[in-house]
Amino acid sequence: MKVIISGGGSGGHIFPAIAIANAIRAKYADSDILFIGANKRMEMEKVPLAGYKIEGLPISGLQRRLTWKNILFPFKVVLSLIKAKRIIKKFNPDIAIGVGGYASAPTLKQASKLNIPTIIQEQNSYPGITNKILSKKANKICVAYDNMERWFEKDKICFTGNPVRQNVIDIKGKETKAYNFFKLEENKTTILAIGGSLGALTINQSIDEGLKYFVDNNIQLIWQTGKNYYNKAKESISNINSDNIKVFEFIYDMDLAYSAADIIISRAGAMAISELSLIGKPTILIPSPNVAEDHQTKNATALVNKDAAIMVKDVDARENLITTLNDLINDKNKQKTLSDNIVKLGIKDADSRIVEIVEELILK
Repeated sequence: MKVIISGGGSGGHIFPAIAIANAIRAKYADSDILFIGANKRMEMEKVPLAGYKIEGLPISGLQRRLTWKNILFPFKVVLSLIKAKRIIKKFNPDIAIGVGGYASAPTLKQASKLNIPTIIQEQNSYPGITNKILSKKANKICVAYDNMERWFEKDKICFTGNPVRQNVIDIKGKETKAYNFFKLEENKTTILAIGGSLGALTINQSIDEGLKYFVDNNIQLIWQTGKNYYNKAKESISNINSDNIKVFEFIYDMDLAYSAADIIISRAGAMAISELSLIGKPTILIPSPNVAEDHQTKNATALVNKDAAIMVKDVDARENLITTLNDLINDKNKQKTLSDNIVKLGIKDADSRIVEIVEELILK
């Protein structure tokens, strides 16, 4: 089996792509898998570390503001289409899978032109423009939310869920290990605040301004700041001298962080929500306003409508996050409702479901 997987740009695209590749390789040990990404983007580093080959395209995004970089955009598109076609013809795949990100557009467009079956893996509850266009020629569209026939042909839709990092969601029986790892006490309420590898500025500022609340109420905090806010956070906690607050630039043992948490504060990226649905902890979502088509607000709303999470808008977070958190800490019934409802949405075998669709298209 020869497979091309294309896309990237962020962990939210790269991790599911690697999960799909791992699932294919687990079932077909002799499969040949090639990734196609965008030059200078995260996938060019992360994919080889996962043990896969990757080719880069010169594609980049169109800037939303006036800038000279947009003059180069049409040329990058043309060059990427030419290179993608050359890569595909040389590799001669049985199927091409697009997971979102800049590189998936030229790759899947050229694969379709060469009569190679294509699959789109749409992670969000509201698809981006690129996937809407690619869906016209795609053979199957793997989705993680209901009611996607509003944008895609119903006959092409396959409800698979989003593939997640299995090691991250494996939290059962790790509570004691987690508290020891973070040097925390088991009998105290513990909050996990995460905002991605670079850090979510609003979440960080809201937590920073609310540090006194955690100290005064003897509440433990595991705080992943991302690299941009780490030094500021370290400075802030040095002034309050509390052993209850643990600050990290990046948490590599995320399974232990999830295990220790009683309540989780997070952005509302599609992959974050897929992981949180399998973790099953009460969650407060603060959607990022800086993503295309306001995806994260739509993702969060889908959970709020099922009473599976609480949403605090980014613009309101500095004023309302700590109050919302305090209300949830003091409402055990609400915590149980959120936990019970979010875990109903979790799909653990999304990668295997996608492999079945790959098989269906290749072997039909």
